[in-house]
Amino acid sequence: MPEPDVVDEDVLRGSCTRFLSWHGMRRPTDLLAELPNDIVPDRYGDGGAVTELEAEVSSLLGKPAVAFLPSGTMAQQATLRVHADARGRRVVLFHPTCHIDRQEGGGYQLHHLVGRPVGDELRLVTLEDLRAVAEPPAALLLELPQRELGGLLPAWEDLVEQVEWAHERGAAAHMDGARLWGCEAFYGRTIAQIAGLFDTIYVSLYKQLGGITGCCLAGPEDVVAEVREWRKRHGGSLYALWPYAASGLAGLRKRLPRIPAYQEHALAIASAVKELPGVEVVPDPPHTPMMHLLLPTGADELRAAALRMAEHERIWTWPHSVPTGSSHVQRVELEVGDATLEFTPGEFRDVLQRLLPD
Repeated sequence: MPEPDVVDEDVLRGSCTRFLSWHGMRRPTDLLAELPNDIVPDRYGDGGAVTELEAEVSSLLGKPAVAFLPSGTMAQQATLRVHADARGRRVVLFHPTCHIDRQEGGGYQLHHLVGRPVGDELRLVTLEDLRAVAEPPAALLLELPQRELGGLLPAWEDLVEQVEWAHERGAAAHMDGARLWGCEAFYGRTIAQIAGLFDTIYVSLYKQLGGITGCCLAGPEDVVAEVREWRKRHGGSLYALWPYAASGLAGLRKRLPRIPAYQEHALAIASAVKELPGVEVVPDPPHTPMMHLLLPTGADELRAAALRMAEHERIWTWPHSVPTGSSHVQRVELEVGDATLEFTPGEFRDVLQRLLPD
């Protein structure tokens, strides 16, 4: 086998037949096969599959209005801009690992917004963290679940108190709900009940649901109407959005009912892999159908083992990992989906064991 740094990972991944995480490798033919047969095209985001999707998400989230957008980056920038303009304030409070700051290059600054991280990046935001903020915010952004903490969720009482704090300060409460679909079991509440705490909610249509791409922004009619205008300014009102909307609709109908099975499997896998020496599950037990695994190995060793497994066993795992405070411990993310369900918890544990040093 060639050295790891010269391997064509795309080719190797494409040769694999099994995948530990998510829904596996989604080829264009797979995505197209899921589209409803009765698709009606939209025109610049109006009508057809787009309107049908927006109505379905509105019902699920219990919000009066929903807009489909081609990306979460666009949706959240526009939403926070609308909240800020309505209040004459520019400060947005968020967790230090907030996606819009860490993964989106701080694009919200293009809207003259001021990002204010609160709390510590190694734990969830607390009410005490918020009370330490003196300046009046335009919005409080909370991510449910907190991806960089392994899908950790705050207690319901903490969530209620933080949203109430924002509203008492005259700020909007906005949810980055990219993976909201997996939060029902932890809270013992419906998606609509969870969403009901917030003024606006962004949900992804591909992260858990496996659509091509795109998202929905839900909230009051006036806010969503303004977001639609920003969608146009951002170049997001494409002539035809229906392929993305129809794919999202298919994923919503096919995979939202499977979320409980993903969650049950996540719990079983977490219990199984803890039997391996040095392996840690974060959080333990998983709050949603995702988790982080801390593995007792080096980055180069894990990469080499993952590529060997891909070549010889056609199983795709984690050729890339996230460093921790120790060079002998690596962090990887598991998003339980259709592909993961094909592994029994015991088989998953055995695959993981073969990635680790003897």
